[in-house]
Amino acid sequence: METLEILELIQKGESSKVQFKERIKDAHSISQEMVAFANLKGGTILIGVNDKTGELNGLSFVEIQKYNNILSDASSNNVKPSIFIETEQAVINNQTIIIISVKEGSNKPYKDKDGIIWIKNGSDKRKVTSNEELARLLQESKSIFADEQLISNTSVSDIDTNILKYYILKSNISNFEEITEKLPDNFTPNDLEKYETDVFFNKINFQNTLKKFLQNIRVLNENELTLSGLLLFCDNLQRHRQLFTIDCVTFPDNNTNSTTYVDTEIIAGSYYFVFHKAMQFVNRNLRKIPSQTGFNVPPKSEIPTEVFEELIVNALVHRNYFINSTIKIFVFPNRIEIISPGVLPNSLTVENVINGIAIQRNPNLHSLAKYILPYKGYGTGIKRAVSMYANIQFINNLSKEQFIAIISK
Repeated sequence: METLEILELIQKGESSKVQFKERIKDAHSISQEMVAFANLKGGTILIGVNDKTGELNGLSFVEIQKYNNILSDASSNNVKPSIFIETEQAVINNQTIIIISVKEGSNKPYKDKDGIIWIKNGSDKRKVTSNEELARLLQESKSIFADEQLISNTSVSDIDTNILKYYILKSNISNFEEITEKLPDNFTPNDLEKYETDVFFNKINFQNTLKKFLQNIRVLNENELTLSGLLLFCDNLQRHRQLFTIDCVTFPDNNTNSTTYVDTEIIAGSYYFVFHKAMQFVNRNLRKIPSQTGFNVPPKSEIPTEVFEELIVNALVHRNYFINSTIKIFVFPNRIEIISPGVLPNSLTVENVINGIAIQRNPNLHSLAKYILPYKGYGTGIKRAVSMYANIQFINNLSKEQFIAIISK
């Protein structure tokens, strides 16, 4: 690390990515800092810097030798599972400090030797005590997936069969060409009766094979639905997961302090209908502008509606379902914000997702949703949105655990 880079880190002070230590007490105490960084997004520890003032208090040769041994012991024996760290020395104004680089771990959750899980909390650290937070750490290491979790007190009877039939026909499963050839490309679940699909499904003993079919697509385990099944095929899903909705608000000015609103809606139901209702809300709150000069020319939206299709689908499919919170669509005079619970998974950055790089947080939901939502499923939704409308900012807010898309007007 270059001297100017180090001085800039010190000048900015401690944060969720940078920690100062004037001296190291022992392997156990420094291992807790390593655990906290490995469980979040990684970070840098500077030894020989006062954490109150940021002043340098350089290390002696003997201290450097001693601390290097302590650091090796801490990362190997006091962090469970052990991690790899990088250390280097830097001399600044004749003061020698040690720089420790801790990468984000791929085997979360990490613990100290006493089995305590630590995580960064701003410039400090704290213990992880809630099951929800522990589940999110396990999710990041791909030990568990939220979309595969069983939802208690659910059963096949919760399934909206129209939505399920729509999925089957759109995905062409089990050679359903006999009926799909008769359906237009833009048919909806509500259109199925027009095309005598019930006759067809009765002919193949749909009710008798329903349970096995749901198990095969991994939305039913024994007699309970998985979260994927609940989200995609149950219109009463909020009875089991009350906050898995989209909260929509249109504000009269450009901040959220208003006590009056132009338009509000809480959108609930299975995700086919949630998506389409969210698009209706956005469309009615976008200004319409002339598409070209002349009389009787239909107006167009000030922002292409396809942009919102991509971003709303992205929020539904890729949000963190271990966070019990709603998706939010906020419309302001100068912008629209789409706020999704959960930061980008693992080492993904905003630049990565803009370039079409994706890590699947909800793999089963991802594989099924492309037949129900207008979703390609290749991780390129945000890239397509930006290609259609460049004036979009993405914020990966670690402190609030939110991924935010801001579409400026």
